[in-house]
Amino acid sequence: MVRILIAEDMHMLRKALVSLLELEPDIEVVAELASGADIVPAARALKPDVAVLDIDLPVTDGITAAADLSTAVPGCRTIILTSLGRPGNLRRALAAHVSGFLLKDTDPDRLSETIRQVAAGERVIDPQLALATLDFGGSPLTDREAEVLRLAAEGMEAAQMASRLHLSTGTVRNYLTNVVTKLNARNRVDAIRIARDAGWL
Repeated sequence: MVRILIAEDMHMLRKALVSLLELEPDIEVVAELASGADIVPAARALKPDVAVLDIDLPVTDGITAAADLSTAVPGCRTIILTSLGRPGNLRRALAAHVSGFLLKDTDPDRLSETIRQVAAGERVIDPQLALATLDFGGSPLTDREAEVLRLAAEGMEAAQMASRLHLSTGTVRNYLTNVVTKLNARNRVDAIRIARDAGWL
């Protein structure tokens, strides 16, 4: 019997997933959660074999939770479900030791089979997502530009970044301008969004 934890914040979708999976004779749903913050505590207590996580969960997103889970409960493998096939998310998921990555419109039988494969130690990635990631290419940002953007994403102002990085405030502003230009962004906030979507932050 494969023991499953499901985390999905949309109530109807979560209940539908639970109902579908409970029809399988070799799958048992041991926890159903609505928040990413509950994943690690529940997994520690219940020791599921596989966690099926929505990518966009409140408090803690699915990929961050998967990374935490791989450390806290290493025996639990994870599958990420996403409605958005952003290539950067797959890169982040692989870095977080995710074993499965599927689109939400996947056939239910495919999800059941993926759970069995992942529980058996295999890695299953949606082929469309894998191809999109290969076509996408790497980050156009230098290491320093990425570092400055990361600090901006944490809410730091230019003067704080300058102090942290031992640079002048003007140099930090120049880096931010370069980042916005390279990413064809409207402003710093838009640049952060683009970089996150692409998995560069």
